Amino acid sequence: MKTPYQHLTILAPVIIKEYIKDFDAQPGTAYAGIKMWATDMDEAVDMAESIGAQTGFVINGRIEIYKTDPVQPPGDEPYAYDINFSYYKE
Repeated sequence: MKTPYQHLTILAPVIIKEYIKDFDAQPGTAYAGIKMWATDMDEAVDMAESIGAQTGFVINGRIEIYKTDPVQPPGDEPYAYDINFSYYKE
């Protein structure tokens, strides 16, 4: 399937301010993993920051972006999926 989007995975340290029901995520420090279809890496960063602002986490460090194989097919618009958190102690 031809698509104008590329499949990317973002890894970023985050602070989860309060419980996020949609992700069953407890407050704390974690690395967020987010798979997405995006136009480019800049859009991917914008999408990750927007998801954080809408759901209750803040990116607080260096964002790593990798081109990865998709698990879900591209859509008509850019989208993110399979958002998960791996917690760590500072």
